[in-house]
Amino acid sequence: MSDCFELTVSDHVAHLRLNRPDELNTMVPAFWADLPRIVRDLDARASARVLVISSTGRHFSAGMDLSVFTGGSGIGGGGDVREEGRRRAHVWMLVQQLQESFTVLETCRMPVLVAIQGGCIGGAVDMVTAADARYCTEDAFFCVQEINIGMTADVGTLQRLPKLIPEGVARELAYTGDRMPADRALACGLVNRVHPDHESMVEDVLAIAGRIARHSPLAVWGTKEMLNYTRDHSVADALRYQAGWQSGMFQPTDMLEEFSAKSEGRAPTFEDLPPRPGEL
Repeated sequence: MSDCFELTVSDHVAHLRLNRPDELNTMVPAFWADLPRIVRDLDARASARVLVISSTGRHFSAGMDLSVFTGGSGIGGGGDVREEGRRRAHVWMLVQQLQESFTVLETCRMPVLVAIQGGCIGGAVDMVTAADARYCTEDAFFCVQEINIGMTADVGTLQRLPKLIPEGVARELAYTGDRMPADRALACGLVNRVHPDHESMVEDVLAIAGRIARHSPLAVWGTKEMLNYTRDHSVADALRYQAGWQSGMFQPTDMLEEFSAKSEGRAPTFEDLPPRPGEL
């Protein structure tokens, strides 16, 4: 399926693991194509109701691999394009393509939970800030590495991090390139929980995912849609959007199933979300 990832799906929970531990799970060119393809496929088929992303080895990810910068069609390149204006246009499109590789974590219909051990560096921060929730181990740290190599972070960190933690803290991290340890990440609200080790963290995050997956997938999708919209709009606009969503999507079927299951002492069962039209 992918040289960068391993995917399993069980009980409506998809578990996607970064799987290049000997290379510190750096983000090679294939990574940027495989991640959005896998997430879009899960979303299109509605084959999972929650996505957990974890990693292998000592570090979650050391960020973007140098091959993304040095390849003929990579950043700074232009493939066979020779004219300078068109080469710059190529870079403009490429950066947006890289951004979209993480934006799919926001736009997919299922919540995305990320379990982070060791270093979460550079592009990895771009990635995890696009998720719904983050969890980490005691040895984890976060670093906006781009400033340390003479560039501006460009794949989502500067846009999302200030909406997750206090803006002054985000600016400090982005300007200095300092490491944020796990305890400060928890205090700032970047992560939900800190775990003593990788095994217990993944076990706990999968358990949280399982609890989410037991709820109505339509209600969960609506909740994610509203939270994301509210983050980027005024309260008045978000309330209006909520009313429009509810007038169409709120039907009594899933609510009645919740009530019936509780009264009968059983787990509720819900129909999966419909596949996305035209994406199968």
